[in-house]
Formats: sequence, structure tokens, C-alpha cells
Amino acid sequence: MEQAAEVKRDDYHYFLTLATRWMDNDSYGHVNNVTYYSYFDTVTNHYLVKHGDLNIQTSPIVGFVVGSSCEYVAPISFPDVIDAALRVDRLGNSSVQYGVAIFKEGQSQAAAYGTFTHVFVERETNQSVLIPPTLRAALVSLMD
Repeated sequence: MEQAAEVKRDDYHYFLTLATRWMDNDSYGHVNNVTYYSYFDTVTNHYLVKHGDLNIQTSPIVGFVVGSSCEYVAPISFPDVIDAALRVDRLGNSSVQYGVAIFKEGQSQAAAYGTFTHVFVERETNQSVLIPPTLRAALVSLMD
């Protein structure tokens, strides 16, 4: 994993602006650690739906999360506006490891960063399958 000082906005290819919510804050006054994973999930699936031709309700192929990680660098809290960032770090035949990060609006240094891994499976059988061509092309476009 990268050193925190190296995780910059320019390292990512896709961004989704999100508003933190009042309920995201914990008793310490900042966004709770588990909420970052929901931001990672949101930016990833937003990209897959908008650019990878994934229909979450009806696609015969779906992505199962099989791994994730997060390093926290600086706190965020409600009412911050954030940019959830996405790139592809590794692309296999049936799996993809994304690089994900959270940036406060206007900041070039990540407040948090990590990984998020999908294995693509056939919806009906839960058996891993090759990533379909349209989806693969969308994922390749997120690689350096």
C-alpha cells in the first residue's frame, strides 16, 4: 500500500462528489470508520452502472466484494463535501482490485485511501465468470 503522503488526487481517474450526512458522524464528531467503506462501495458501483453497463437488478453478472482495506489520514465530518475517487490497480480474468480514496472538497491529499476487490459471478449460480467485454473495457480505462 502507498504511503499517505503519496496519495494524491492525480492518482485517480474517476470521481464522485458526495455530501457527508449528519448520521455519518460518530460520537467523536467525525465520520465513523465503517462509513468510508460505504463511500468506496458507492463510487465503485456508480462507475460500473454508468460506464460498465452493469444493471444491479437484472445483469446476469454481478460483483461480490471479497476484500477491502482503508487507511485513515485525516478526519472528515458533516457537513463536509467529499470526492470519492476510483482507479483500477489490478485486473484479472474474473476479478478486479480497485484503488479507492476520499478527498475533502478542494484538497489534493487523500483523507483516506484503500482497496476494494470484486469477483464477478453469475447471478444464478454464484460461480465466478470472465468479466464481460463491455465491463472489462470500462475497467481498463481506469488503469494507468
